[in-house]
Amino acid sequence: MAARPKTLPAAIAPVLVGTAMAIHDGAFRPLPALAALLGSLLLQIGVNLANDYFDYVKGVEQPDRKGPIRVTQAGLIPPKQVRNGMIATFVLSAVIGVYLIIVGGWPILAIGVASILSALAYSGGPFPLASHGLGDLFVFIFFGLSAVCGTYWVQALKLSTLVILTAVPPGLLITAILVVNNLRDIEQDRRAGKNTLAVILGETEARVEYAMLLLAAYLIPVSLLAAGQMKAWVLLPLVTIPLGIQLVRAITGPNEGPPMNKALAGTAQLALFYSVLFSLGIVLSALVPSL
Repeated sequence: MAARPKTLPAAIAPVLVGTAMAIHDGAFRPLPALAALLGSLLLQIGVNLANDYFDYVKGVEQPDRKGPIRVTQAGLIPPKQVRNGMIATFVLSAVIGVYLIIVGGWPILAIGVASILSALAYSGGPFPLASHGLGDLFVFIFFGLSAVCGTYWVQALKLSTLVILTAVPPGLLITAILVVNNLRDIEQDRRAGKNTLAVILGETEARVEYAMLLLAAYLIPVSLLAAGQMKAWVLLPLVTIPLGIQLVRAITGPNEGPPMNKALAGTAQLALFYSVLFSLGIVLSALVPSL
């Protein structure tokens, strides 16, 4: 429950895309790809534990919260144990990071250190990113650009503009997961002084942000095809558009716990489904270029 398994597609999706680009460019290396996946999962779990712990310590969590149960606030696990679990998870991610640093050099060291520091600063520290409207930006950077490009780098030891472009859709969709979370908690966060971007923008604008994130994610494959960077296979993610439309409609309804929690889980599924199809399209663009 503390690890929040429904959020883990956010850790898997960018690694799939980065690995697909490595296959596309003939640079696939299974061990670094697997290590990147494990490291990403551990960082996601660490972020979840840190969020659970720091929000409790700072008094953000309230008994009337609409979201899933937080183990610290609910008294299911003592705060000290959640904190220790967070530390242990980040240590394990750092161990995997050592291998990735050996493979990928100083860029991976920089990404790893920045990822862990950002994970801690997301809810903790003197300037919590999530409480100052910066959560969306940092999620896009670290679960999109850094995760995809880092996964590609440890296999290819280089980077290209095309890789960076393919990092954008998973970053957008994973940011959309956070938007739903913050939209659901907007009143509670406002009372607690946690100024998420949803609190700053307001409910209507947060819903618009969500729709724009999904729209932009769907435009990227079309742009890649139009620019001649990929073959028509890259349009495979567009089959998830009905799910995207369903989710946009869902978040425009009453801002109540159960439907918003369902929309949050659905957005995580969308990010994973989209990324699987996007990755498949990238690989097929290289292996079956005739289409």
